Amino acid sequence: MHVISATHLTKYYNSLRAVDGIDFTIGRAECFGFLGPNGAGKTTVMRILYCFIPPSSGDVRVFDMDVKTNPSAIKARIGVMPQEDNLDPDLSVLENLIVYARYFDIPKRQSAPLAWELLDFVELREKAGVRISNLSGGMKRRLILARSLINKPELLILDEPTTGLDPHSRRNVWEKLRYLKARNTTLLLTTHYMEEAEALCDRVAIMDSGRIVVIDTPASLMKEHGGNLEEVYLKLTGRALRE
Repeated sequence: MHVISATHLTKYYNSLRAVDGIDFTIGRAECFGFLGPNGAGKTTVMRILYCFIPPSSGDVRVFDMDVKTNPSAIKARIGVMPQEDNLDPDLSVLENLIVYARYFDIPKRQSAPLAWELLDFVELREKAGVRISNLSGGMKRRLILARSLINKPELLILDEPTTGLDPHSRRNVWEKLRYLKARNTTLLLTTHYMEEAEALCDRVAIMDSGRIVVIDTPASLMKEHGGNLEEVYLKLTGRALRE
């Protein structure tokens, strides 16, 4: 069974076709990346997969459940690291994790020790009592990662997980994601950092204007087309990634 499967996935926003009939599957413990610039359709695909918005048409299944008819069951088994910072500024670092656990009906007697464990994992234990406004950008991204793990998800969806981070902070997040993957967590990420895809992904889907141009391993794409993934993107789409 695939963890995720999509057939003819299409999404319209009024007359705008943001996702244009794409097909893909993702296996257990795979790290799969959607690559492309802003506006390519990556974030829309993510939002459909974690049941935030419905597809306009097509068959989309997560854990072999339809995203339109089984959203609650799907959400219980996934973690989401959104691109935006949506931490609660009125709560401390530790409180952000404990309060978020309530969405999964996790009682405090269980969520509190798990929250401390996750703060250790992302190296933020010493910041447990600190307000969100006093965290650096890198610390906030690590806390959002920790929050996405509070329900011990089988599938982790990460939308631009390291956008805005300095190289050291970015590699710190990569290290955490590799650890999770080694323990059979399926990872699905969007990124416009090609070096991130090369470092993490087993396979990538290059997207452009709502369509998937190609799906393959980073190594195979670079061997077939020459150059790094950013150069491959330019060859396949005819435009620069960072226009």
